[in-house]
Amino acid sequence: MTICTGPPYYPQWRVPHAYRGKLVQREVRNGVTILRSWMFVPQSVNTKKRVLHEASFLASSFLRALSAPKPDLIFAVSPPLGLGLIASTLSRLWNVPYVFDVEDLQPDAAVELGMMSRGRITDLLYKVEWRAYSHAALISTLTEGMRQRIVEKGIEPEKVVLFPPRADRSLYTLRERTDGSSFRQKYALQGKFIVSHSGNMGVKQGLGVILDAAERSRERDDIRYVFVGDGAMRGQLQADARNRRLPNVIFLPILESSEFAEMLAATDIALVTQQRVVSDIVFPSKTVTLLSAGCPVVASVNSGSEVARAVLRSGGGLVVEPECGASLWSAIQGLVAAPSTLSEMRRRARDFAIESWDSQRTLPRMEGQIKRCVADWNARRKSSHQ
Repeated sequence: MTICTGPPYYPQWRVPHAYRGKLVQREVRNGVTILRSWMFVPQSVNTKKRVLHEASFLASSFLRALSAPKPDLIFAVSPPLGLGLIASTLSRLWNVPYVFDVEDLQPDAAVELGMMSRGRITDLLYKVEWRAYSHAALISTLTEGMRQRIVEKGIEPEKVVLFPPRADRSLYTLRERTDGSSFRQKYALQGKFIVSHSGNMGVKQGLGVILDAAERSRERDDIRYVFVGDGAMRGQLQADARNRRLPNVIFLPILESSEFAEMLAATDIALVTQQRVVSDIVFPSKTVTLLSAGCPVVASVNSGSEVARAVLRSGGGLVVEPECGASLWSAIQGLVAAPSTLSEMRRRARDFAIESWDSQRTLPRMEGQIKRCVADWNARRKSSHQ
């Protein structure tokens, strides 16, 4: 297997020193060849810089891929959306099929979140999306809601399949190995009820609702709201918390994997938040991580979203009205007073993750679909030559 990618940089938007200033690099890890190519990584992200960032990767990865041996199949992961065009071009050049793995419906998200208005640019994005979909031998995505979105764009239903997210199996036994006491001690959280949000702090998350809940509970010295991670909205959130003088809110940087695991074990309630308009255009991977780790989840999200459906089906959490601090605080307050309910939610969350996302269940199905895709492609090519 060969992977064409850029240097590591996310989510800090910082390229490690060992990868800086190099146009190309080659690594081999666990038998997988990794071909890295340069890309523009801005220190501060805005729309123009993001376009340059993605465009630089599309150009460099295309040239880098041409240096690799001809594959049996191309597997392109989106975003960025433009990789569909790269995969389509390489597919025709090499006469091999490509699978387009869609993990975020980028044009829909940009429009529905108000990040872009409908116009020439979005029309172009939708044309790129259509070409990427129509030329793919197989389209995979994360959830049934996302699958339906793609089918509704005029793509044959049998061509769009589900590749569910995969859980980190080590998280299943996390709470049996640690209680998170080292995390609590390091950040002076002993005896506190920890409500955490971890991951990207961007626009679509609508994280202001957590500050609204924190403001409503500022007199509860036993509760702490812990933000872990980074993203475009972190600075604004920190400034907002300072302006509101919220003593119960803590911001932490991106944590190393071992400390992140300790944080999950220490968490009493984990939050997943999204803007009201977000429904079936994305499915944040943190949902899988949190439920796998047995974290009770309170999801401040659209009730029709994939996150809401997963949380409710799991029995491992609650769903509340999005962008409503009062509803979020009401749910948190109720669970603080119900330790037995939290204990049951932990068990149900983990059991649901194992049943839905365990790699021993999902990867064989994924492998089978990819093999069938290659076999069907070869059969059609053989019949066309007869």
